[in-house]
Amino acid sequence: MLFKPESEEDAKTPEVRKPGFWSRVLKRMVSLAVTLVILGGLGYIGWYAFQPKPGGGGGGGRGGARLDLPVPVLAATPRTQDVPVYLDGVGSVRALNNVLVRAQVDGKLISVNFTEGQDVKKGDVLGEIDPVIYQAQYDQAVAKKAQDEAQLANQKLDLARYQQLAASNAGSKQQADTQRALVAQQEALVKADQAAIDNAQATLGYTKIIAPLSGRAGLRQVDQGNIIKASDATGLVIITQLQPIAVQFSLPQQQIVRVNAAAAKGALAVDVFGNDGVTVVDTGTLKGIDNQVDPTTGTLKLKAEFPNTKFQLWPGQFVNVRLKVETLDKAIVVPTSAVQRGPAGTFSYVIGPGDIATAKPVVVTQQNEHDAVIASGLSTSDRVVTTGFANLSDGAKVLIGTDDRAPTADLAPRKRSRSPDGKGGQGGQAKEGQAKEGQARDGEHRGRRERGEGDQKGQTGPAPAGQQSGGPAKSQP
Repeated sequence: MLFKPESEEDAKTPEVRKPGFWSRVLKRMVSLAVTLVILGGLGYIGWYAFQPKPGGGGGGGRGGARLDLPVPVLAATPRTQDVPVYLDGVGSVRALNNVLVRAQVDGKLISVNFTEGQDVKKGDVLGEIDPVIYQAQYDQAVAKKAQDEAQLANQKLDLARYQQLAASNAGSKQQADTQRALVAQQEALVKADQAAIDNAQATLGYTKIIAPLSGRAGLRQVDQGNIIKASDATGLVIITQLQPIAVQFSLPQQQIVRVNAAAAKGALAVDVFGNDGVTVVDTGTLKGIDNQVDPTTGTLKLKAEFPNTKFQLWPGQFVNVRLKVETLDKAIVVPTSAVQRGPAGTFSYVIGPGDIATAKPVVVTQQNEHDAVIASGLSTSDRVVTTGFANLSDGAKVLIGTDDRAPTADLAPRKRSRSPDGKGGQGGQAKEGQAKEGQARDGEHRGRRERGEGDQKGQTGPAPAGQQSGGPAKSQP
């Protein structure tokens, strides 16, 4: 067997390659070991996270609660009571009487006897106009009447004389008849004078501006000292009647038959709400129903009257109104929170034997913020769930609590815990410790990777294959 003699360059080649070869092998093994350590740590963290903890659930539910534990709820029993039926509407407050007080004669306004916003009564003097001219006219009419009455008295005496002369044939009967006609004319003139006096007296009385009704005075339109005229459009003041007061509201045209049937039985009560939409500020009676439907809105106008004893209603104010049309006798009532809605309609969770909750369909006649009237589906012997629907399902076992231990609403989501009561406990502490341990291990593995990267970045030339294969593992947290 022949051997080719080695040259000096071939003899030196293994010595040069040997150190580089072992260095690459060593670095590849280090990269592989780091990758295995990272994968092992991540696997341990995942395995530890899904292990059941003492005092915690087995992770069967979304919130970590065990399915076999009872769901804490509050329950109520349906009750029987008379429930009023209301129709809700929106309306505006209007004054029963609103008068613009004007002067009936022209003249100088010498006094104003009210303050703005004052409650005045019918017959109160609100202002006075200078009466000098009208007083003179009245005195003139009185004097004219006195003059005519004096002439009438003289003519009556002449008539008596002429009648005596005519009776004794000492005078003509024609003269007596003529005198009788003069007396009648003078009597008519005296009556005309009395009419002139009444007119002058009325005109003089118009110099005092009188309140035509009881109500509240608005803002004064004319100040004292100005010339006021009967033709002025603004007038002196506006008086608005506030007690009683009216509210005009609208209802849909679909309720016409119902309202007419209820009104035929007697007076209907109407409630008006305050600004909060909950508090009833006044209660009155329905006074009138319009004789036609508004074709533009499809609504019917109604008018109610309220005593407004506390002045809580003001003209022009928009209010919410409810009209009581009937009363449901001995209706089954449950809290509104007990009525749930699903794809098939309304239902309630009924607690049966063994504290097992069963979903049962119900028919709701009406409901408000507090109570719901049930037409069918429940009886007074049932118990319905009112609070605690988050983890409740059909057929679940429940734990009925009391009102003094009622669950309160969370303003913000709580930290997820494996404890059934959601308060953390041992399960929460274990999870917190687990999170801290995982963070420490992640930091340790991250430090190792950074050191490995630093060693590799310090070399020159292309990166080994082992380093490239370990790249995806570095992107793990």
